Amino acid sequence: MSRLSRPDARTVAVLAALGALAPLALLVVWRRQDLLGVVLALLCVLLTMVAGVAFSAARQADGPEPEDRPATTGPAELMPYGIDADTLDALDSRDALRAVRDRRRGSDGVSGR
Repeated sequence: MSRLSRPDARTVAVLAALGALAPLALLVVWRRQDLLGVVLALLCVLLTMVAGVAFSAARQADGPEPEDRPATTGPAELMPYGIDADTLDALDSRDALRAVRDRRRGSDGVSGR
């Protein structure tokens, strides 16, 4: 007895999409509002979900693995001043933030006035 090979994701996706069209067409043509209509609707939803997952798997299998890229840094003017969120929360006043910013720039709080 030979084993059947497993179908690839594209084949499963196409078959599930075509399989979902059949109950949908039957629902539209028959306009059933009984237990058979509910079963057809659930079958349509199930096959549509299988098709979506299979399409996603096929697309993921095609693409290369994403590389981890380092965090990008922007210009120094736009970057935070080396302060984390807890420190910003603790430094509630504008004067404290201004002092940290001035210290970061190296002006030691002395302005050019």
